[in-house]
Amino acid sequence: YYARQALDMNAWATARLIPYSGEDNELQYIPLGVGVVISPWNFPLAIMAGMTMAAVVTGNTVVLKPASATPVVAYKFVELLEEVGMPSGVVQYLPGSGAEIGDLLVSHPLTRFISFTGSREVGLRIFEQSARTGPGQKWLKRFVGELGGKDAIIVDDSADLEAAARAIVASAFGFSGQKCSACSRAIVHADVYDVVLARCTELTLALQVGDALDASSSLGPVIDAAAYNSILKYIEQGHLEGRLVAGGGKAGEGGYFVEPTIFADVPPTAALMQEEIFGPVLAFSKVDSFMQALEVANGTDYGLTGSVFSRDRDHLELARRQFHVGNLYFNRKCTGALVGVHPFGGFNMSGTDSKAGGPDYLLQFTQLKLASELL
Repeated sequence: YYARQALDMNAWATARLIPYSGEDNELQYIPLGVGVVISPWNFPLAIMAGMTMAAVVTGNTVVLKPASATPVVAYKFVELLEEVGMPSGVVQYLPGSGAEIGDLLVSHPLTRFISFTGSREVGLRIFEQSARTGPGQKWLKRFVGELGGKDAIIVDDSADLEAAARAIVASAFGFSGQKCSACSRAIVHADVYDVVLARCTELTLALQVGDALDASSSLGPVIDAAAYNSILKYIEQGHLEGRLVAGGGKAGEGGYFVEPTIFADVPPTAALMQEEIFGPVLAFSKVDSFMQALEVANGTDYGLTGSVFSRDRDHLELARRQFHVGNLYFNRKCTGALVGVHPFGGFNMSGTDSKAGGPDYLLQFTQLKLASELL
């Protein structure tokens, strides 16, 4: 997808110029230079490969630092690049912990851009570091960031409630909730709240937690001990903020397995409604109107994905205008963006709205140069 776009970029740019008599004007997208790609663990091939190759097809070289939890996938990817003839040195594979090598890569004066997907905390630190200029640095570094979400599905009183419930559960607990696009908030109109909550609870209790290699498992483990302990702390917090209706603890004794968990009657200001958990924990909140639902949905620091279930065209059009997220879906789940179909990236603390897999993503890794010749 990116390679085909790269072939057409310069012709497209020049074609948009206004002709001027007596001059030949050409607009070119040229590479930025050496970039650092810091990719996440939760999509260790797809996101890593997309970030890396978007930079490469636009003419840049890349230092690839994969997430420390998933270095082998990136290593095998680099092996494939070499096998198909990628020139040596275009992509440099550099595994390691962010604490050990991240600061050096981000602050180095020869680094021209940083492409990062990961947590808000780390992303903001990289953004701050990249804004500083060091000795010998003669450019402003570009930061391309995807920093997480606190995504909501709104259900109004006209919605297909079965479809809504299935979408909420699929969006909340797929990949054990370890997706920046995962639904962690269900915002439901009071008239249908009990029905949707009951159906989501029923569907959730039917999910099987187990070995991801077992096809009967609905959820596998979370990534590591740190994530496991963090999620369990949020579940403890949930008992103070809402009413537990499903899950609520460890799933078995071996491995980092967490039960898919639902808390009901959670107020909009609660931690479960505000902070990214990155695990299988879903908070339900009741609203009395569609306008209140939009206010609650927009009431976090994030703005990545969201979904609205409604048969009311006025409600859908109002959400189109006022639901402030980068990826908004109607009557479908809020996860599962496809390259070229659903360009992906969010607002506010969800990042720079880089729209990966979209028609303008490659612009993040280029700069425009005009050449004007007098005839």
